[in-house]
Amino acid sequence: MKRNLKKYLSLGLAAVMAASLITGCGVATANGDTSATAATSAAAQTAASGDATAATASGDTVKIGVYEPASGDNGAGGKQEMLGMQYANSKTPTVDIGGKTYNVELVFADNQSSTDKAVSAASTLVSSGVSVVLGSYGSGVSIAAQETFANAGIPAIGVTCTNPQVTEGNTNYFRICFLDPFQGTILANFAVDNFKAKTAYCLAKLGDDYSVGLCNYFQKAFEALGGTVVFETFPEGNSDFTSYITNAKNANADVIFSPVSTEAAALIIEQASSQGVTVPLMAGDTWDSNVITEAATGKDIDIYVTTFYQEGGNKEFDEGLKAYIDGDATALQNNGGNDMIAAVSAMGYDAYYVALEALKNAGSTDPKAVNDALWKTTYDGVSGHIEFDQTNGDAVRDTAYVKKANTETGTWDFVAEQKAK
Repeated sequence: MKRNLKKYLSLGLAAVMAASLITGCGVATANGDTSATAATSAAAQTAASGDATAATASGDTVKIGVYEPASGDNGAGGKQEMLGMQYANSKTPTVDIGGKTYNVELVFADNQSSTDKAVSAASTLVSSGVSVVLGSYGSGVSIAAQETFANAGIPAIGVTCTNPQVTEGNTNYFRICFLDPFQGTILANFAVDNFKAKTAYCLAKLGDDYSVGLCNYFQKAFEALGGTVVFETFPEGNSDFTSYITNAKNANADVIFSPVSTEAAALIIEQASSQGVTVPLMAGDTWDSNVITEAATGKDIDIYVTTFYQEGGNKEFDEGLKAYIDGDATALQNNGGNDMIAAVSAMGYDAYYVALEALKNAGSTDPKAVNDALWKTTYDGVSGHIEFDQTNGDAVRDTAYVKKANTETGTWDFVAEQKAK
């Protein structure tokens, strides 16, 4: 088995090198390369995932769009989310639809973590003829692409975009993760129950739907518990958080809540440590990344996050994904240089299989049929049971996991499984 895997990886690397020599329409590969055409990019990525046959086999093909950031503020998280999809595609490169076996081709488009680039990336997937789209990591870019996918009649499955606006007011955007009103409430309850917090300092990025929205939900829940919130925002491109941390200290905050991108988070962690912050730093699912544990290693600081999956939750999945990451240099790089399992990878993995289930239930590759089938599709994934409510197409979820960064080992320690009160 290992010899075959090496053979396939060699073929995959060759395909990626070939793709990089072709100039095209700017579809991004999973490592952020925008030089390949849509078809070549997808074929290269399928081969790179360890399954050479899926890219070369003759017969019918169904295309699944991957709408994720491979660059920008959320590029690190986007790449980890895509790793779950790529691993799933390497394990299950075909699907039976209406009595026929189809090869599954992943078509990648980099939304660059930018709402300004979102429509262009979404339009690329539409023109590529995908039957369903997965993504995105980041609520803002998901919201920005809603209309493009809706006008084309293509369903999208949000993976970890937690802002309620992603699915509100449309019937084509679904999601498999919990929502921010739930996550914000969980975090507020945790702060009060575990730290006896009475004052919280919230910091979000101005104009960012995810961080601003989650801070608002946290504030609402925290104040309902009798607490006081000081809420500030920082502008695009800011890298100096010294004054904000000083404001938090001056407010005598018992916790600092800042669910921003991993890029900004690493700076906040560094500067909070330098200023001797002793109260816990808290955040939502975006901080569940080895970027955060690396930034926290060696520092006297406490960091708590809520997330969708805890490593150790499914042994077979954990072992398989680690082997996949360790067996491919690009996958290892896209995972931040180690084989720690991010919850977003587990969610990307589950999203891929939800898409396959919807295709099977539809009995067709027609996007409209897939859209109709999604409302009735259920799947038991590594992150738990997945089904959609009949109002907005949101996942029916009632559990989040709380983890703490281990600043000695550079890993996450499981703290609690939290349910809504």
